[in-house]
Amino acid sequence: MLTYVVRRTVATAPILFGVSVICFSFVHLAPGDPLTAVMPENATPAMAAIIKHTYGFDRPLPVQYMLWLRAVLSGNFGASIMTGRPVLGEILPAALHTAELASAAIAVSLVFGIGMGLLAAYVRHIAADRLITGLAVLGVSVPHYWMGMVFVAIFAVKLGLFPAMGMSAGSSGGGIGVQDLRFMVLPALTLALIPTGIISRTVRAAVVEVRKQDFIATLLSSGLRRRRLFLHTIRNAAPAVLAVIGLQMAQLLGGSILVETVFAWPGTGYLLNNAIATRDLPLLQGTTLLLAVFFVVLNLLVDLIQPFLDPRVTRE
Repeated sequence: MLTYVVRRTVATAPILFGVSVICFSFVHLAPGDPLTAVMPENATPAMAAIIKHTYGFDRPLPVQYMLWLRAVLSGNFGASIMTGRPVLGEILPAALHTAELASAAIAVSLVFGIGMGLLAAYVRHIAADRLITGLAVLGVSVPHYWMGMVFVAIFAVKLGLFPAMGMSAGSSGGGIGVQDLRFMVLPALTLALIPTGIISRTVRAAVVEVRKQDFIATLLSSGLRRRRLFLHTIRNAAPAVLAVIGLQMAQLLGGSILVETVFAWPGTGYLLNNAIATRDLPLLQGTTLLLAVFFVVLNLLVDLIQPFLDPRVTRE
């Protein structure tokens, strides 16, 4: 077990290095000059050169990358070009808001996704199975930003049950109050659509596959109680389901640019959208890097949990 943990952890190091290279390179390869937003319209070539030197954009890209990586490893992500505030100070409140929204969406996805998948696996080839499968495919296929606008039109504009966008006034300082829940309902449901469909389909496929195994028939013929048989089925289907759930959780906690923009939810997706629109290079790099690192680390944790559910993993 210890060897497996060390091997998986060490294998993450080159992935993180590759992530940093990609995050740094892609934003520099994008068209446009990131200093256009802060440079005066009547800026002379000498003034433009001074501003570029201040932000370090006059150096070769490899040198810029090494300086940026050294600063990042020391916890300094630079300052936002648009606001002048530290990038980390901009990201952390947005990450907290995204975590609040993602937690609600994850809860909805797990409850409905696992429940629908189990029900479909145990009522195969009848109308309920086809209905659940159709709903899962629909949830994955329909663009969630479009569904978000539909939710706003129906539940916010027409029925007036929930706010259309934004957060409550008391949310800026962090924490969740009762008043926040009304603002969270529509974006959380929208964000949960795709993961619910994916988890539902994965659970159904995994459980059906396990139920076809010979040991299930053997346990059933030996007179094992249905409840115990169900637990054996769930335990053997769990590793495949856990891997998919880990990916979906990472995507939700990373924020959704489209959903957060539709509902004006001030999370990391909304922050990333603003950074792209304003070409705020330090903010764009910092946000992208932290989200990518979080995604890699969460997948590492899922890999480390797998052996506890299926000891055969450590022998692969």
